[in-house]
Amino acid sequence: MSSSLRSNRSRKFKAEINVVPYIDVMLVLLVIFMVAAPLTNPGVINLPTAEKSSLPPSEYIQISLKPDAAATIGINGQKSGGAKPESASSRSDLLQKLRAIHEANPDLPVMISGDKESRYDDVIQLISEAKKFGIVRVGLATKS
Repeated sequence: MSSSLRSNRSRKFKAEINVVPYIDVMLVLLVIFMVAAPLTNPGVINLPTAEKSSLPPSEYIQISLKPDAAATIGINGQKSGGAKPESASSRSDLLQKLRAIHEANPDLPVMISGDKESRYDDVIQLISEAKKFGIVRVGLATKS
């Protein structure tokens, strides 16, 4: 008799989609991405390493930039005889001294030594000004 009871009842199927498991999965993914996002650091820049040039110049104009906008400029090398570098109090003073040294020695390349705390813009602007003066070889000093 139990079989007749089952056949007499009519079953209705629900035509609904159960979205609760989908919401659970989406919340788990959201938490994973919220935890993983701070772990990546997009601000890190991997700079290439440079080897020493095969034939460094024997004499060059050295400009040392410091973070407090003070700079020194002078000629370094074998023929300079240990000339004392001059201090430049401002950017225009530095550029005037660079122009004077370049006019006296047009063949000398320029080596820029920027302190780690110096602004990148200051170094790039100095390179640009040196190129405007007609200096063909401008290099950056690195820690060896």
